[in-house]
Amino acid sequence: MSAFFPPPHPRTRRRTLRRSAAVTFGLAGLFVGATVAPTASAAAPTWAPAATATVKPGVQTYTAGAQCTANFVFTDATDVYIGQAAHCSGTGGATETNGCLAGSLPLGTPVNVNGASKLGIMVYNSWLTMQAAGETNPDACQYNDLTLIKLDPADHAKVNPSVPTYGGPVGVGDATAAGETVYSYGNSSLRGGAALLTKTGVSLGTNANGWNHPVYAVTPGVPGDSGSAFLDKDGKATGVLSTLALAPLPLSNGVSDLDHMLDYLLSHGGPNVQLANGTEAFTPKLIGLIPLGL
Repeated sequence: MSAFFPPPHPRTRRRTLRRSAAVTFGLAGLFVGATVAPTASAAAPTWAPAATATVKPGVQTYTAGAQCTANFVFTDATDVYIGQAAHCSGTGGATETNGCLAGSLPLGTPVNVNGASKLGIMVYNSWLTMQAAGETNPDACQYNDLTLIKLDPADHAKVNPSVPTYGGPVGVGDATAAGETVYSYGNSSLRGGAALLTKTGVSLGTNANGWNHPVYAVTPGVPGDSGSAFLDKDGKATGVLSTLALAPLPLSNGVSDLDHMLDYLLSHGGPNVQLANGTEAFTPKLIGLIPLGL
Protein backbone atom coordinates (compact mmCIF):
# COMPACT_ATOMS: atom_id res chain seq x y z
CA MET A 1 0.00 0.00 0.00
CA SER A 2 1.32 3.42 -0.85
CA ALA A 3 2.18 5.75 1.98
CA PHE A 4 -0.27 8.65 1.88
CA PHE A 5 -0.96 11.75 3.89
CA PRO A 6 -4.29 13.43 3.11
CA PRO A 7 -4.25 16.95 1.67
CA PRO A 8 -4.00 19.62 4.36
CA HIS A 9 -7.18 21.27 5.57
CA PRO A 10 -7.54 24.80 4.16
CA ARG A 11 -6.66 26.19 7.59
CA THR A 12 -3.50 24.12 7.93
CA ARG A 13 -0.11 24.87 6.44
CA ARG A 14 -0.35 24.84 2.64
CA ARG A 15 2.50 26.16 0.53
CA THR A 16 1.18 28.38 -2.22
CA LEU A 17 2.82 29.85 -5.29
CA ARG A 18 5.28 32.22 -3.76
CA ARG A 19 4.84 35.98 -3.99
CA SER A 20 7.89 38.13 -4.64
CA ALA A 21 8.58 41.84 -4.46
CA ALA A 22 7.64 41.95 -8.15
CA VAL A 23 4.13 41.05 -6.99
CA THR A 24 4.41 37.33 -7.49
CA PHE A 25 3.73 34.61 -4.99
CA GLY A 26 4.85 31.06 -4.46
CA LEU A 27 2.50 28.20 -5.34
CA ALA A 28 1.84 25.74 -2.58
CA GLY A 29 4.73 23.38 -2.86
CA LEU A 30 6.10 25.16 -5.89
CA PHE A 31 9.70 26.16 -5.22
CA VAL A 32 12.10 23.86 -6.98
CA GLY A 33 15.62 22.95 -5.99
CA ALA A 34 18.61 23.17 -8.23
CA THR A 35 20.31 20.29 -10.02
CA VAL A 36 23.11 20.35 -12.51
CA ALA A 37 23.77 18.49 -15.69
CA PRO A 38 26.05 15.67 -14.63
CA THR A 39 29.50 15.32 -16.06
CA ALA A 40 29.40 11.53 -15.96
CA SER A 41 26.60 9.12 -16.75
CA ALA A 42 25.19 7.00 -13.95
CA ALA A 43 24.16 3.40 -14.44
CA ALA A 44 20.63 3.39 -15.84
CA PRO A 45 18.12 1.81 -13.44
CA THR A 46 15.53 -0.65 -14.64
CA TRP A 47 12.37 1.44 -14.78
CA ALA A 48 8.84 0.23 -14.20
CA PRO A 49 6.61 0.33 -17.30
CA ALA A 50 5.18 3.81 -17.73
CA ALA A 51 1.62 2.47 -17.73
CA THR A 52 1.94 0.81 -14.33
CA ALA A 53 4.55 2.93 -12.52
CA THR A 54 3.19 4.57 -9.38
CA VAL A 55 6.07 7.01 -8.80
CA LYS A 56 6.71 9.41 -11.68
CA PRO A 57 6.78 13.10 -12.59
CA GLY A 58 3.56 14.80 -11.56
CA VAL A 59 2.77 12.78 -8.43
CA GLN A 60 1.72 14.70 -5.34
CA THR A 61 4.20 15.14 -2.52
CA TYR A 62 3.56 16.18 1.10
CA THR A 63 6.19 17.86 3.29
CA ALA A 64 4.98 18.59 6.82
CA GLY A 65 1.47 18.97 5.43
CA ALA A 66 2.41 21.11 2.40
CA GLN A 67 1.21 19.58 -0.87
CA CYS A 68 3.28 20.07 -4.01
CA THR A 69 3.83 18.39 -7.38
CA ALA A 70 6.97 16.39 -8.19
CA ASN A 71 8.87 17.40 -11.33
CA PHE A 72 11.55 15.10 -12.75
CA VAL A 73 13.34 11.89 -11.77
CA PHE A 74 17.11 11.97 -11.18
CA THR A 75 19.68 9.22 -10.60
CA ASP A 76 23.25 8.66 -9.56
CA ALA A 77 25.21 5.42 -9.53
CA THR A 78 23.19 4.08 -6.59
CA ASP A 79 20.06 6.04 -5.74
CA VAL A 80 16.90 7.37 -7.34
CA TYR A 81 15.54 10.84 -6.54
CA ILE A 82 12.46 12.82 -7.41
CA GLY A 83 12.50 16.60 -7.64
CA GLN A 84 10.38 19.01 -5.64
CA ALA A 85 10.39 22.80 -5.28
CA ALA A 86 12.57 24.09 -2.45
CA HIS A 87 9.80 26.37 -1.25
CA CYS A 88 7.65 23.29 -0.55
CA SER A 89 9.66 22.85 2.63
CA GLY A 90 9.74 26.56 3.48
CA THR A 91 8.69 27.57 6.97
CA GLY A 92 7.63 31.14 6.22
CA GLY A 93 4.73 32.72 4.35
CA ALA A 94 3.97 32.71 0.63
CA THR A 95 5.56 36.15 0.25
CA GLU A 96 8.92 34.95 1.58
CA THR A 97 10.47 34.13 -1.79
CA ASN A 98 14.15 34.95 -1.31
CA GLY A 99 15.76 31.55 -0.90
CA CYS A 100 18.88 33.14 0.56
CA LEU A 101 16.87 34.45 3.50
CA ALA A 102 13.68 32.37 3.89
CA GLY A 103 13.42 29.63 6.48
CA SER A 104 13.29 25.95 5.55
CA LEU A 105 12.88 22.58 7.16
CA PRO A 106 16.25 20.78 7.50
CA LEU A 107 17.83 18.11 5.36
CA GLY A 108 16.63 14.71 6.51
CA THR A 109 13.00 15.85 6.61
CA PRO A 110 10.69 12.99 5.55
CA VAL A 111 8.50 13.57 2.50
CA ASN A 112 5.47 11.53 1.53
CA VAL A 113 5.56 10.74 -2.19
CA ASN A 114 2.27 9.44 -3.54
CA GLY A 115 2.70 5.99 -5.05
CA ALA A 116 5.70 5.11 -2.86
CA SER A 117 5.41 2.58 -0.08
CA LYS A 118 7.90 4.36 2.17
CA LEU A 119 8.70 7.97 2.98
CA GLY A 120 11.36 9.72 0.92
CA ILE A 121 14.05 11.87 2.53
CA MET A 122 15.01 15.44 1.61
CA VAL A 123 18.74 15.22 0.84
CA TYR A 124 19.29 18.46 -1.13
CA ASN A 125 17.62 21.85 -0.84
CA SER A 126 18.74 24.85 -2.91
CA TRP A 127 17.62 27.34 -0.26
CA LEU A 128 19.66 25.70 2.49
CA THR A 129 22.61 25.33 0.13
CA MET A 130 22.59 29.01 -0.84
CA GLN A 131 22.35 30.09 2.78
CA ALA A 132 25.27 27.88 3.75
CA ALA A 133 27.30 29.28 0.84
CA GLY A 134 26.49 32.90 1.68
CA GLU A 135 25.01 33.39 -1.81
CA THR A 136 24.41 37.01 -2.81
CA ASN A 137 23.39 36.70 -6.48
CA PRO A 138 19.84 38.15 -6.41
CA ASP A 139 18.72 36.08 -9.40
CA ALA A 140 19.82 32.82 -7.81
CA CYS A 141 18.32 33.86 -4.48
CA GLN A 142 14.97 34.49 -6.14
CA TYR A 143 14.74 31.56 -8.57
CA ASN A 144 16.99 28.72 -7.39
CA ASP A 145 14.11 26.54 -6.19
CA LEU A 146 14.92 22.82 -6.19
CA THR A 147 14.85 20.02 -3.66
CA LEU A 148 15.83 16.40 -4.21
CA ILE A 149 13.91 13.68 -2.40
CA LYS A 150 15.78 10.38 -2.15
CA LEU A 151 13.44 7.45 -2.62
CA ASP A 152 13.68 4.32 -0.50
CA PRO A 153 15.27 1.40 -2.42
CA ALA A 154 12.06 -0.54 -1.82
CA ASP A 155 10.34 1.85 -4.21
CA HIS A 156 12.89 1.96 -7.03
CA ALA A 157 11.01 -0.68 -9.01
CA LYS A 158 7.87 1.50 -8.93
CA VAL A 159 9.49 4.47 -10.69
CA ASN A 160 9.25 5.64 -14.30
CA PRO A 161 10.75 9.01 -15.37
CA SER A 162 8.30 9.75 -18.22
CA VAL A 163 6.11 12.85 -17.91
CA PRO A 164 2.44 11.74 -18.06
CA THR A 165 0.53 12.53 -21.27
CA TYR A 166 3.53 14.09 -23.04
CA GLY A 167 6.37 11.59 -22.59
CA GLY A 168 9.98 12.71 -22.34
CA PRO A 169 12.02 14.40 -21.03
CA VAL A 170 14.76 14.03 -23.63
CA GLY A 171 17.55 15.84 -21.82
CA VAL A 172 17.93 19.25 -20.19
CA GLY A 173 16.81 22.19 -22.32
CA ASP A 174 18.16 25.66 -22.93
CA ALA A 175 16.32 28.93 -22.34
CA THR A 176 12.92 29.10 -24.02
CA ALA A 177 12.30 31.83 -26.59
CA ALA A 178 9.37 34.24 -26.43
CA GLY A 179 6.38 32.69 -28.20
CA GLU A 180 7.64 29.12 -27.86
CA THR A 181 5.07 26.51 -26.82
CA VAL A 182 5.75 24.80 -23.48
CA TYR A 183 4.11 21.85 -21.76
CA SER A 184 3.48 21.07 -18.11
CA TYR A 185 1.70 18.68 -15.78
CA GLY A 186 0.39 19.97 -12.44
CA ASN A 187 -1.30 17.92 -9.74
CA SER A 188 -2.74 20.27 -7.14
CA SER A 189 -5.31 18.69 -4.84
CA LEU A 190 -7.41 21.79 -5.60
CA ARG A 191 -7.96 20.43 -9.11
CA GLY A 192 -10.00 17.58 -7.65
CA GLY A 193 -8.84 15.08 -10.23
CA ALA A 194 -10.35 17.16 -13.03
CA ALA A 195 -8.97 17.05 -16.54
CA LEU A 196 -6.84 20.11 -15.84
CA LEU A 197 -3.63 18.36 -14.91
CA THR A 198 -2.02 18.80 -18.32
CA LYS A 199 -1.29 22.33 -19.46
CA THR A 200 -0.15 23.95 -22.70
CA GLY A 201 1.48 27.35 -22.45
CA VAL A 202 3.53 30.01 -24.19
CA SER A 203 6.92 31.22 -23.03
CA LEU A 204 7.32 34.96 -22.55
CA GLY A 205 11.08 34.62 -22.90
CA THR A 206 13.78 34.56 -20.26
CA ASN A 207 14.83 37.04 -17.57
CA ALA A 208 16.87 37.21 -14.37
CA ASN A 209 20.03 36.39 -16.36
CA GLY A 210 18.63 33.05 -17.44
CA TRP A 211 17.25 31.94 -14.08
CA ASN A 212 13.55 32.47 -14.86
CA HIS A 213 11.15 31.79 -17.73
CA PRO A 214 7.80 33.56 -17.35
CA VAL A 215 4.98 31.67 -19.11
CA TYR A 216 1.28 31.96 -19.72
CA ALA A 217 -0.46 28.60 -19.47
CA VAL A 218 -3.99 27.22 -19.69
CA THR A 219 -4.72 26.72 -16.89
CA PRO A 220 -2.24 28.76 -14.78
CA GLY A 221 -0.37 26.92 -12.06
CA VAL A 222 -2.32 27.04 -8.80
CA PRO A 223 -1.41 26.27 -5.17
CA GLY A 224 -0.30 22.64 -5.03
CA ASP A 225 1.17 22.69 -8.56
CA SER A 226 4.41 24.09 -7.13
CA GLY A 227 7.50 22.41 -8.51
CA SER A 228 5.79 20.75 -11.46
CA ALA A 229 7.79 19.97 -14.60
CA PHE A 230 7.95 22.13 -17.72
CA LEU A 231 9.04 20.78 -21.11
CA ASP A 232 10.04 22.85 -24.13
CA LYS A 233 8.82 22.34 -27.71
CA ASP A 234 11.37 19.55 -28.21
CA GLY A 235 10.51 17.67 -25.02
CA LYS A 236 13.56 18.81 -23.08
CA ALA A 237 13.29 19.54 -19.36
CA THR A 238 13.42 23.31 -19.19
CA GLY A 239 12.32 24.14 -15.65
CA VAL A 240 10.01 23.82 -12.68
CA LEU A 241 7.01 25.87 -11.66
CA SER A 242 7.92 28.39 -8.98
CA THR A 243 5.73 31.49 -8.87
CA LEU A 244 2.42 33.05 -9.84
CA ALA A 245 2.65 36.73 -10.79
CA LEU A 246 0.05 39.41 -10.14
CA ALA A 247 2.13 42.12 -11.86
CA PRO A 248 3.46 43.17 -14.30
CA LEU A 249 2.15 40.05 -16.13
CA PRO A 250 -1.03 39.06 -14.27
CA LEU A 251 -1.57 35.31 -13.78
CA SER A 252 1.66 34.39 -15.53
CA ASN A 253 3.82 31.72 -13.93
CA GLY A 254 7.53 31.88 -13.22
CA VAL A 255 9.45 28.74 -14.22
CA SER A 256 12.87 28.32 -12.61
CA ASP A 257 15.55 27.23 -15.09
CA LEU A 258 16.54 23.61 -14.54
CA ASP A 259 19.96 23.89 -16.20
CA HIS A 260 20.97 26.76 -13.90
CA MET A 261 19.67 24.93 -10.84
CA LEU A 262 21.52 21.73 -11.71
CA ASP A 263 24.75 23.62 -12.30
CA TYR A 264 24.38 25.18 -8.86
CA LEU A 265 23.65 21.83 -7.24
CA LEU A 266 26.69 20.11 -8.71
CA SER A 267 29.04 22.99 -8.04
CA HIS A 268 27.97 23.26 -4.39
CA GLY A 269 28.35 19.69 -3.19
CA GLY A 270 24.92 18.29 -4.04
CA PRO A 271 24.39 14.65 -5.05
CA ASN A 272 26.11 13.82 -8.36
CA VAL A 273 22.85 13.27 -10.17
CA GLN A 274 21.71 13.29 -13.75
CA LEU A 275 18.26 13.81 -15.20
CA ALA A 276 16.56 10.53 -16.06
CA ASN A 277 15.15 10.61 -19.58
CA GLY A 278 11.65 9.31 -20.14
CA THR A 279 11.09 5.86 -21.56
CA GLU A 280 8.14 7.17 -23.57
CA ALA A 281 8.70 9.25 -26.70
CA PHE A 282 7.87 12.94 -26.39
CA THR A 283 4.55 13.62 -28.10
CA PRO A 284 3.47 17.28 -27.99
CA LYS A 285 -0.25 17.73 -27.49
CA LEU A 286 -2.13 20.98 -27.37
CA ILE A 287 -4.17 20.61 -24.21
CA GLY A 288 -6.80 23.33 -23.91
CA LEU A 289 -6.12 26.69 -25.54
CA ILE A 290 -2.87 28.51 -26.11
CA PRO A 291 -3.07 32.02 -24.68
CA LEU A 292 -3.37 34.63 -27.41
CA GLY A 293 -2.48 38.30 -27.66
CA LEU A 294 1.02 37.97 -26.21
